[in-house]
Amino acid sequence: SSAKLAKDLDAEMLVILTAVDRVCINFNKPNQEELACMDIEKAKQYIKEEHFAKGSMLPKVEACLDFVEAGTNGQALITSLEKAKEALHGETGTIIKK
Repeated sequence: SSAKLAKDLDAEMLVILTAVDRVCINFNKPNQEELACMDIEKAKQYIKEEHFAKGSMLPKVEACLDFVEAGTNGQALITSLEKAKEALHGETGTIIKK
């Protein structure tokens, strides 16, 4: 619903706030990796490889993909509420773009 609202408002960016500062692959494993940026292709690859939990990060990444794919120049950002300001300045968070 947040992606649809952002598209309907023709927003430049969809921001999704969650419990982590950045999206990770291999979450809670020794080889966990924080992602500063993903393009559409990479995000779809990570989804196919089942890096994102179905009831947790997956719907957030899918909403971002929906928003980014539908727009011409849109970007999406996933970060924590506590780090939202820093993420909007590019200091943390995960950007999803074309």
